[in-house]
Amino acid sequence: MNTNTVLTQNAHTLPFWRRPIALLALMVFGMHMGFATWMALLNNFVHERANFDGSDLGWLQSIREIPGFFAVAVIVVLWIMREQILAIVSLIMLGAAVAVTAWFPTFGGLLITTFISSLGFHYYETVKQSLELQWIPKDRAPQTLGWLLAVGSAGSLIAYGGVAIAWKYFGWDYNKLYLISGSITILIAMFCYFAYPRFQGPTIQNSTLILRKRYWLFYLLQFMAGARRQIFIVFAAFMMVEKFGFQVHEVTVLFLINYIANMLFGPIIGRIVQKFGERNALIFEYFGLIIIFAAYGGVYVFGWSVALAATLYVLDHLFFGLSIAQKTYFQKIADPADIASTAAVAFTINHIGAVVLPALLGYIWLYSPAFVFIVASGIAAISLALSFCIPKKPSATNETIFSKQRIKL
Repeated sequence: MNTNTVLTQNAHTLPFWRRPIALLALMVFGMHMGFATWMALLNNFVHERANFDGSDLGWLQSIREIPGFFAVAVIVVLWIMREQILAIVSLIMLGAAVAVTAWFPTFGGLLITTFISSLGFHYYETVKQSLELQWIPKDRAPQTLGWLLAVGSAGSLIAYGGVAIAWKYFGWDYNKLYLISGSITILIAMFCYFAYPRFQGPTIQNSTLILRKRYWLFYLLQFMAGARRQIFIVFAAFMMVEKFGFQVHEVTVLFLINYIANMLFGPIIGRIVQKFGERNALIFEYFGLIIIFAAYGGVYVFGWSVALAATLYVLDHLFFGLSIAQKTYFQKIADPADIASTAAVAFTINHIGAVVLPALLGYIWLYSPAFVFIVASGIAAISLALSFCIPKKPSATNETIFSKQRIKL
């Protein structure tokens, strides 16, 4: 076990596989291995084994988002535990919950395992975002985050490919798939704990709750992104199962296509953000999402084909990759000491809508699935309006297009 501390600015003296970026990549890979398996099997598992309808699924997803809503508690945990260690512990928690998911095929059992896995997932994601912005230099952040997106997609690709092959050709059941995938995530986390030194970024982080007025646009973008993301995660894949009767291997193939696209285009997305800036990247993302969600509604209203629905699903997932522009926007405007605390606050804000919307829209889904996607289009439209408030060259003194006007006053 390595307990020595290495400053990130000195990490270049280590072998490449032991540097901070390699640790980030390995943790991303491990998280996606476990979480992708859970997601690939979820809709069919709850439909076949637990007899869920849209309302039950909405409640399950709302429960899953509660730890995200309380991600701000990470600040308290960091009083006794380093961010790097918390990330690893969170991965172990996620892997353990995924491993035993099939043992509890009831509404109550799934709520418990989902909550535990979600606690690991959301605390890991909160800390990961903080570590990325602390450990990756600003001038390389968009491209590096694009590569990490590709690494995560590769982890998901392997998980989905394994699920599809094992289910269709080897007859593995839900229990074996969940157990093996969760165990792999645990093993990767343990390797990260024992094989890497403890890295320290260039700036000591504030350990108190921080809310700054000048971050208001970032907070709003996070809130809208969380609401929109949940509609996609909860209802887009469920539509493929409920309306078009997709089986496990068919849902998994759809996910495979998603992650192949993200693996190939992740680095390109990073270069797009680097070249055109956060403002233009987010404007393009939200404009595209308005059209995609409106088209989802058209699938129900006009009975459009399964091929179109599947294409929209892939495009939606691909557009989501552009959200790295929110991270790099914040990195440019933030006080470096605020990153850890603000990452926790932003993750909580991101999940306000995520806790409420799935359960609420789950009831609406029973009467009008198309209306659920119209709501998502409206959320994307609000996000589009907010993205126009980002300046072309954001900085700590130029957070929004209104900043210069405020300084003059």
